[in-house]
Amino acid sequence: MKFPKPISLDELRSIVGVPLRVVGDTQRSVEGVNEIHAVEEGDVTFVDHPKYYDAVLKGKATFVFIDREPEESYGKTLLICEDPFTPYQSLVRHFRQFVPQNVSVHPSAQIGEGTVLQPGVFVGPDVRIGKNCIIHANVSIYDHVTIGDNVVIQSNSVIGGDAFYFKHRPDRWDKMISCGSVVIGNDVEIGALCTIDKGVSSPTVIGDGCKFDNHVQVGHDTIIGKHCLIGCHCSIAGTTVIEDECLIWAHVAVNKSLVVRKGTTVLATSAVDKSTKEGSVLFGVPAIEATKKWRELAALRMLPSWMEKIESALQGK
Repeated sequence: MKFPKPISLDELRSIVGVPLRVVGDTQRSVEGVNEIHAVEEGDVTFVDHPKYYDAVLKGKATFVFIDREPEESYGKTLLICEDPFTPYQSLVRHFRQFVPQNVSVHPSAQIGEGTVLQPGVFVGPDVRIGKNCIIHANVSIYDHVTIGDNVVIQSNSVIGGDAFYFKHRPDRWDKMISCGSVVIGNDVEIGALCTIDKGVSSPTVIGDGCKFDNHVQVGHDTIIGKHCLIGCHCSIAGTTVIEDECLIWAHVAVNKSLVVRKGTTVLATSAVDKSTKEGSVLFGVPAIEATKKWRELAALRMLPSWMEKIESALQGK
């Protein structure tokens, strides 16, 4: 998330309200806040586990909330504090405050020519909906969502709900406040009762021409390419990439942080737990090449008769 305008480190200190020891350049302005996988130059992020120190310090972030001074900062401005998660949260909360809404369509929303909002539709602040869309009854479109032209969203779907993202504490789970968005392309159809979560700090993206059946869940920061077809009751975890022209049939689960490559077909009731090869056809739990899985199933059906033959042979001895 980029700030409306850059802020100084003094302004940042005032916002977060926790003691910070600064190591590095103190003159540069902070342009945005992002988590590790979405950072850009000028951003501040956080790290509080040695497992991720190298990835963050060698990444694109300019400023880093961190819990200790490392041997090498790689040119970052370090903002050292006891609990880096807390100032990160404070920044997000400051720039994305929750403001209750008492009207169905927020005054800041931009609705394109020819677009129809059926009764009961909720549209939050800073939403942009393109031309000739149909948003059916009781759809909820949260803040900072962008929807292209010629999009149909069926009843009771939720676009831009919070990311399912929590930090484990010894006595609780701390919610990581979402400040990302959802971007839906042109000519997309979203079925009834679908849920597309906003990114934690960057967009969740649905590409042009995608078609969703009912009851599809898309997790935070996931990127779905163009002209994908996704069947009912599919669950796609966060930070996953589904490339163009993929077919994902009903009741498929796709694990987090993997790549379903272009032209992949995943057959119904499968579970994808690792990145795929382009153009592959997958089936099973975990999903493997469909022809291999069918051979396995055929062999499994033959197992009882094989056991009988083995037992008979042993008894014959």
